Amino acid sequence: VQLQASGGGLVQTGGSLRLSCTASGRTLSSLTMGWFRQPSGREREFVAAIRFSGGTMRYAEPVKGRFSISRDNAKNTVVLQMNDLKPEDTAVYYCAAGNTIILSAMTSGEAYGYWGPGTQVTVSS
Repeated sequence: VQLQASGGGLVQTGGSLRLSCTASGRTLSSLTMGWFRQPSGREREFVAAIRFSGGTMRYAEPVKGRFSISRDNAKNTVVLQMNDLKPEDTAVYYCAAGNTIILSAMTSGEAYGYWGPGTQVTVSS
């Protein structure tokens, strides 16, 4: 499975960005896709995830109400809409995908077997 991400860039505080990620290659029967981020000098952290079957979503507390994750099952694509961005959202964002991830593990990076290259999101103050 290959993951191709797009989006990211530089935006001012309060602005919006949209990240998109498409999975290709071997079809995953029960796909979960998500986004993680790693601020400079810090550990990777969970941002949001969605199950393609049923649409169950999970969000990290710092992004609730500002970020929205959605999916296009037919295209194996997940979109992360990021609104009201803050300087603390600055990080390298990574798309991840996994097969048959249980609900309780959706926020854990270890549950995802496939990772895309990171894309930089920078929010200026």
